[in-house]
Amino acid sequence: MARMAGRRALLAVPVLLAVTFGVFAIAAASPFDPVTAYAGGAGLTASQETLDQLRANLGVDQPLVARWWHWLTGALTGDLGQSTSLRQPVAQVIGERIGWSALLCGLAFAVAVVLGTALGVLAARRRGGLFDRAVTSVSYALEAAPPFWLGLLAIWLFALKLDVLPAGGLTDTGAETATAGQIASHALLPALVLAVSQLPWFVLYVRQGVGDALEEDPVRGARARGLRERTILLRHALRSGLLPVLTLIGSRVPELITGALLVETVFSWPGVASATVQAATGVDFPLLASLTVLATAAVLAGNLLSDLLYGLADPRVAFDG
Repeated sequence: MARMAGRRALLAVPVLLAVTFGVFAIAAASPFDPVTAYAGGAGLTASQETLDQLRANLGVDQPLVARWWHWLTGALTGDLGQSTSLRQPVAQVIGERIGWSALLCGLAFAVAVVLGTALGVLAARRRGGLFDRAVTSVSYALEAAPPFWLGLLAIWLFALKLDVLPAGGLTDTGAETATAGQIASHALLPALVLAVSQLPWFVLYVRQGVGDALEEDPVRGARARGLRERTILLRHALRSGLLPVLTLIGSRVPELITGALLVETVFSWPGVASATVQAATGVDFPLLASLTVLATAAVLAGNLLSDLLYGLADPRVAFDG
């Protein structure tokens, strides 16, 4: 296990280097001018000399490779540069927001896994039945629903029509401090929307895996020996049927990040994903490069976690093979 994790860590280095270089290459080819975005309305009346000086201060007058190398060497020492859109150090922007994104994504992912597993198992017990058809139909419908549409629908229903949950933000309007109760009530709706956007894949994978396991010879033999259906489901079918779900955990990380990007924007949640939108619209490439590296590292870590969980669940898998 340790050897495989070490190999993955070494392979992640060139991937991260390529990703960061790609961000700066896109920045060089982009038609958008970061100096104009940074100056705002003042840039319309500023002299060319002032714009050139600002360009030099931001470091965007350097060649592509020089800009990338300057950012990379600074990042290795902990200096991620200055965010031009938020006018803060990039490390400070990420440090203030990453905890809220982790809270939202963690809650949503836990709900999606637990609820998806439960619904998938119940649907697999009687495939073709009324409950199975209803769950499968809703899952396919939710697969096609974009997270921002689900978010807007949830705000309309629960915040505007029923008035039972806040529409967005982290705390109540006018609140001076963030209490645990306020954070919980404000996090509930975006976490549920993000969970629902991830739910269909877990439901369908569990339904397929457990349903196929229930038709295997060992399960038929257990039924022939007179074992109870609950025992057969929990001890025989569930374990082998959930193995494909372990690989799904890692593959859903990119979709989770993309969904969080949209959900945080809709609900004005102060996370890292919403800062990505500001970085993109503000042509803030130092912040965008750091957030891209963070997202890539999360995807690589998710894939590694899936392999480790699969190996622990199935002894036939060799970690060092």
